[in-house]
Amino acid sequence: MRGWMGKTKVFFVFMLLALFLAGCGIENLTALEPKGYGAEKSMDLILLTTLIMTGVFIVVMVIYVITLVRFRRKKGQENYIPEQVEGNHKLEVIWTVIPIILVLVIAVPTVLATFDLSDDSKADELINVNVKGNQYWWHFEYAGEEIQTSQDLYIPTGERVYLHMLSSDVIHSFWVPSISGKMDVNAENVNTMYIEAYDEGVYWGKCAELCGPSHSLMDFKVIAVSPDEYDEWVNDMQNVDTDAEPENAVAQEGQELFEANNCMNCHATDSAASGIEAGPQNNGPFGPNLTNFGDRSRVAGILEHNKENLVDWIMDPESIKPGNKMTGQYPELSQDEAESIAEYLLQLQPSEITPESAGD
Repeated sequence: MRGWMGKTKVFFVFMLLALFLAGCGIENLTALEPKGYGAEKSMDLILLTTLIMTGVFIVVMVIYVITLVRFRRKKGQENYIPEQVEGNHKLEVIWTVIPIILVLVIAVPTVLATFDLSDDSKADELINVNVKGNQYWWHFEYAGEEIQTSQDLYIPTGERVYLHMLSSDVIHSFWVPSISGKMDVNAENVNTMYIEAYDEGVYWGKCAELCGPSHSLMDFKVIAVSPDEYDEWVNDMQNVDTDAEPENAVAQEGQELFEANNCMNCHATDSAASGIEAGPQNNGPFGPNLTNFGDRSRVAGILEHNKENLVDWIMDPESIKPGNKMTGQYPELSQDEAESIAEYLLQLQPSEITPESAGD
């Protein structure tokens, strides 16, 4: 008896813990508060399936309880054998047809929503972005705009933005829970979906497909701004002054070190450039575009955006994102050299439209 009670207490504690942890999360990183068309469609499906599953659970439990109470063994009926119903065609039809109907009720809206969210018939009239998934970062190329950036995807509110996604290595999955559903990002074929944010803000994105040791660290942001601010950002990115001098001597030294240590081979600081290609079949950059690095809110997608964290990343990226492709690609740097490069990168701020201005 004591062992049974102990197991019950443990189960009860785990249930309370699961309920508590279910309430944990990050704002703008949840599918339960939809702020975009795709997330809204996903939420409708979540509610539909939850309603159906809850109904099935209630019906099963009611039948179960009735059976326990009505057909329990009574005193004096120890040898009583109830009527056997195996082979009852009516019951077999009922418990076969009902699940089929429930599956169809779930499947039909799901299929319709899937085709709706991947419909690219209007893509030529709207914004198109070529998305490249890499271990463990994201690259964005704005078709027809001569703009390339990484980690931060800027979009206007109230407009559909079509994403054409391809991987440079393994399978990834593009997911911004608050404004869209998921879409696999493959190396063999381009998958297309569109996203639309209703409100301005910074929405967190994740890779939702196990892709290596730093899969859980493959974060990115979608920055939704007003259409006017988006136009301003596009103009700023198209007119980056690549000949601009750094603001101080430390940053000047950092720029020289950045160029001397082959950083330019992988990282472009011009929004129209890509750096070297990751592979002949993918036509993508080997490293993230750093044109607007100073405007970002995270270092390597996960660390607070400050000089100390950036220096740590430059000195030892492997300790922060195991398996990344930056490790070992450049000569060993001293602490002072890393600080100079960090000073230079933090000054790459071509636009006043930033995650901070969008509410991050």
